[in-house]
Amino acid sequence: MVVRARDWLRQALRDLEHAEKAFEGGYFEWACFSAQQAAEKAVKALFQHLNVEVWGHSISRMLDSLPDEVKPDVSLIDRAKELDRHYIPTRYPNFHTEGAPMDYYTRDDALRAISYAREVIEFCRHKIV
Repeated sequence: MVVRARDWLRQALRDLEHAEKAFEGGYFEWACFSAQQAAEKAVKALFQHLNVEVWGHSISRMLDSLPDEVKPDVSLIDRAKELDRHYIPTRYPNFHTEGAPMDYYTRDDALRAISYAREVIEFCRHKIV
């Protein structure tokens, strides 16, 4: 297996930057989705670093399945569960009974998602570097 942890981590940081720019522009649904993507890629970077292949998009599931010596505390996993909820509804109108995703995401949602993504990224970065 080719280890590309640094590439995944670099892209995670780029996605976080995109989330921040989307937030600044008022695109709160996209800020939430980009934050989810940033955290997902950071966790995948950590798995790459550990030479373990992982699939899926659930950040909380991936964090919870890390080896005990690397696993974060439950509070980070709980914050990751909120990020998990931004994977599909941020993008698809048919997830909601009516309206578009942009109608359902707020400034506070985006701020929280960016903050949680930053925490996940920092956790992973400290394990990789």
